[in-house]
Amino acid sequence: MKTTIDINDHLLEEARKAASHDKTTVKSLVEEGLRRLLAARQERPDYRLRKATFKGRGVRKELEGAGWEKLRDRVYEGRGA
Repeated sequence: MKTTIDINDHLLEEARKAASHDKTTVKSLVEEGLRRLLAARQERPDYRLRKATFKGRGVRKELEGAGWEKLRDRVYEGRGA
């Protein structure tokens, strides 16, 4: 299948030099690069956010249902201007 891609001039020149050195084509280098990238993405495990909980009895009664601004103000209370 044919397609058109836009490649940085310097990168293309480097690819041409590498292809010539390896006695191959830029097309082959691009295909190999794409195969490696796609394979690496498949091998990479899905990111899992670790469970981060705190011991305690939950939110204080006076802060239940409070918006972000009130919570933020409470966190930074007494810490500067």
